Amino acid sequence: MSVVIIGGNECMVCQYKKLCKEYNCKAKVFAKYSEALKRSMGSPDLMVLFTNTVSHKMIKCALANTKGTDTVVVRSHSSSMAALRSIMEEHS
Repeated sequence: MSVVIIGGNECMVCQYKKLCKEYNCKAKVFAKYSEALKRSMGSPDLMVLFTNTVSHKMIKCALANTKGTDTVVVRSHSSSMAALRSIMEEHS
C-alpha cells in the first residue's frame, strides 16, 4: 500500500516513514510545498493531510492530483505520531 503524507513537522519526516514501514506501506512525505509535489505524488492508496501544519495551497494541489482516483483522503488536525498510528491502524 502506498501512502502520501501532506504536512507535518519537517523534523519528523523520517519517523513518519518508519511508522508507515511498520505497517508494510511505502510512504512519501511532503512537509513543505515544492513543485515536486505535483509531479512525484503519483496515485497513492491513502493520503493523510495534517491540516494544522499545511498551507491551503498544498491542500488544494494535493486534492487536485487525487481527483477522480480511488485514493482515500484522511484529514487530521494533529500531526503527532499517535495520530498517524491510529490512521494507519484504521486504514491498513
